[in-house]
Order: sequence, then C-alpha cells, then structure tokens
Amino acid sequence: MSQEFDYIVVGGGSSGCVMASRLSEDSSKRVLLIESGHRDSHPYIHIPSTFFKVIDKGRDIVPYVGERDESVNGRESVVLQGHVIGGGSSVNAMIYIRGHANDYNQWAQLGNKGWSYEDVLPAFRDVENNMVFSDTFHGTDGELRVSEAPHKHPLSRAFIRAGQEAGLPYNPDFNGAEQEGVGFYQSTTHNGRRWSSAQAFLRKAEKRKNLTIMTQTRVGKILFEGKRATGVTLEDGRKMTAKGEIILCAGAIETPRLMQLSGVGPAEHLREHGIEVVADLPGVGSNYQDHMESTVQGETYEPISLYREDKGLKAVRHMLRYLLTHTGLVASNVVECGGFADVSGAGQPDVQFHCIPFMAGWVDRDPIEAHGFQIAPCFLRPKSRGSVRLRSSDPKDKALFDAATFRDSDDLEVLTRGVLKAIDIMNAPAMQKFIKRRALPVEGLENDMDALRDYVRQTCKTVFHPSGTAKMGMESDKMSVVDNELRVRGLEGLRVADASVMPTLVSGNTNAPVIMIAERCSRFITGKESVAAT
Repeated sequence: MSQEFDYIVVGGGSSGCVMASRLSEDSSKRVLLIESGHRDSHPYIHIPSTFFKVIDKGRDIVPYVGERDESVNGRESVVLQGHVIGGGSSVNAMIYIRGHANDYNQWAQLGNKGWSYEDVLPAFRDVENNMVFSDTFHGTDGELRVSEAPHKHPLSRAFIRAGQEAGLPYNPDFNGAEQEGVGFYQSTTHNGRRWSSAQAFLRKAEKRKNLTIMTQTRVGKILFEGKRATGVTLEDGRKMTAKGEIILCAGAIETPRLMQLSGVGPAEHLREHGIEVVADLPGVGSNYQDHMESTVQGETYEPISLYREDKGLKAVRHMLRYLLTHTGLVASNVVECGGFADVSGAGQPDVQFHCIPFMAGWVDRDPIEAHGFQIAPCFLRPKSRGSVRLRSSDPKDKALFDAATFRDSDDLEVLTRGVLKAIDIMNAPAMQKFIKRRALPVEGLENDMDALRDYVRQTCKTVFHPSGTAKMGMESDKMSVVDNELRVRGLEGLRVADASVMPTLVSGNTNAPVIMIAERCSRFITGKESVAAT
C-alpha cells in the first residue's frame, strides 16, 4: 500500500522542522515529515545544561565512525549526529552563530547567484527573535528565540578578560558588524529552556491536519519515474508518493548516502554496488568538510568548575533551583563563552574558541579527574576534503566516510596556531588567578612545534559540523549537485536543504545557517522567492 502527499521531507532535524512547518502552512497541501529517530520527548533535551547527558546516554544521537586517518595518527573520526526530532538543534550546545559575511560572499563568487551575505541576511533576520539586539543584523519577530547567557560562570568571565589581555577585542555580538573578539555566546534558549528547531517551527505546525509526522522510520530509497522523483520506499517496504517534491534534510552524511542508494551519484561507484544509475552526479558524497578542534586544559586551584556538579546532592540542589526558577547552573548551555581570532594573518578570523568550565575527554581519551577549564580552538575554513560513500547496497548499512582531517597540511598549521593562541589566553593574568597548572598540552610542549603538531593530531576531534557533500554550484561545475534554488541537477522533484549544499563550510556553528538554508528553500518551492538560475 502507498500513501500520497504533495511534499515529502526526509529528515526531521534543524532544516526538516523548518521545511515541514513552512510547506504545511498551505492547508491545501499534504506534507509528510519522516524522521529516523524518536520524538524530542526526553526532558534532558529541553534543559540546557543536560545536553551532555543526552550525548552520554546515546538514545537521541547516532555515531558515525569514519575510516582510520593517517593525518590524525591513524585514529578514527567519530561524528555524533542528532537522531531525534529537531536533530542537532535538540542535542547541540545551542550556540547561535551565523558565520562570517565573507563566507556567503564566497558562495556567490563561486557562481551561486542569490547567496551573498546581502542575499541571505533577510532570511536570518526573518526567522530570528532576538531578546537583546534589534538592528540591521538582527530580527525580533521570528520563531527562533535567541537570548543572552542566563548563567555566567566565573571561569567564563575570566576567559573573556584573559582574551583581551592576549590581544583580542571584547565583542558583544559575533553576528554583528565584526566577528573577531571574545565574549559570551548568544544561544537558542528561551526562559531557561532549549529553543530547538522543533520547538521554534514544528510545535505550531504539528497540530495541522495536513501534516503527517513519522518517527523511528527510515527511508530505504527514493523512487523515480524516469528523471522525476515520485516518492520513497521505507525500510519496512511501504511506499509514500509525492505529487510535488521530495526535500532531503537528512544531513551531510545521510543525505548523500540516500541519494547514492537511490541511483544518484558517481556512476562508477553506484555500479560497483549493483545500483542502477538514475543520474551520474560525481559530486554526491564528495567535498566533505568539518570543523575540528584541539584542546588546552588547565587545572584550577579551587574546586569551582563544573567537575562532579552533576553528581549527588549537588546535582539535586542545582536541579531543584532550576525547576523552581529556571535559573542557575542547569539553565546554562555550558559553552557560555568563546571567540574568534585571526591566528595566521588571513584577514578575518580563522579560529573559533569553544570554552567550558571543566576538562572534557573524548571517545579515545579519558577526562582528567580534577577541577579545571578548557579552551578548545577549532579551524574555521578547512581546505581538506573528505568523502561519503556506500559500504554496500544494503540500506541498513551506515555510510562509509573519510573525514580527511588534515589531508591539506594548512589545516594542521591553522589549528596548531589556534592552540598556541589558546595557551596565550590560558597564561594571561586573568586566567592565571584561577589556574594552578596547565594539564594539556603539557608545559613546554609549545617550544617544540613538531611535538605540538603531533599533539594536535592526537587530540583533535570533530565539532559536529559535517557539510558540503551535495554542494551548490554552477552548471559548468561538474562536481556541483544542486543549483542555486537547491534543485538536484538533471532531476525533477528533488531538492536538498541541509548542510550538504554548502560549497564551503561557514566560519562558525552550523545550526543557524542550516535553518536559513531551509527557510530559503521553502520560499523557492512555494514561489515566495526566486533567484536567477546558474
């Protein structure tokens, strides 16, 4: 049996929630939203500080394990992605960053007309409801709530003072006229609660009779009649058909995997797996990019960090305060502060700092069991390019991806300089009032650049911003996958509206840009906006 809809949205993450909401505004159109994860019902999702517990618990995330990569000392790249309604916006650190204006101007310079900063700013402003700023750069009437940090840890304040002592300006608005500097991040929170894409866009839409939401449901394949996408087959064999369009919002790993399974991608690769080629698009699954960070950690004199604050009576006290007032430590997004720096003379920031008032570990590195503070620099505009490919033609197999982290050595150099800048900040007087010793990297390692580079290779990890695997580009670019209205080239009735379409990765956290991309895609589909074809 099959069911018929006007639009099918595959993926209920940050972009999928926007798309389902916007397309279902027309009551004459039937819209289906398909999400492989659960509903966003777990209370830890909606409490800002407990996103770490969501990740640790693993129920609402899915880990993608990449190939071993010699550029990071043979380690595997592990990328965690949201596996729940709201996607990354339901499990991330809620940081609201759009990227640098030049990111979008570069997209336009690459031939993507209608995607300059001047072109995308109206969509950012339209969806934003900023609790503080109301100016050329910010909106106050949109659905996406953006607010100031409700809790400011003493170590976060010390970092901001130390950053200024290390030569960076104070910046109250990283999404304003200038990006460079240090300050507190604004976050997608409201009244002490997470304001995910699901909360912002889907809550009001899910009551509409013309919107059907399927969770814990996986799409096995996109169906085609000739060159037109006509529906999807679910893994349980059911078919859903679309009179209008299918919009892929499954993310930069799942979207190209599904396209390849369905016969859209590099022809030779598809034939290797016995898949009939519908469209030979060699760019599907290529151009993989991600932000990678290393870490600088310092142990504090006093037990003032968040170490073990989520245990025992301390945890009970914090949670009681939060439940009664929606304030205090539990209302914090934890990554309260950070900043942007130009560490290599690029002319604009090429490193971002994410700071947390404790010392974290990773999948292959245990955390240091002590009170402390962490500054994690990440490089912003990677030159390295990886890939996403099929393991087999079995829809149940996860994608095979190669992160190619430092395939271009310039990325390693930028991140190493970022670690040096983070050490400078850690050594500044405002931080030294709190820091007893530097735990990572060990004291003196910065005096041996080869050893410091090796430290970066050994400790780097993803910031969970995979992108670029179905890039937007000119028709003359044979590696482009979608046009500048996000239609898949050579096909009808199929678009992509997630981080996959980014030609180059934006300089910052990707949640806000992905929401902007989905907002614009919905306008292209409904005819509210159009750009000249390229």
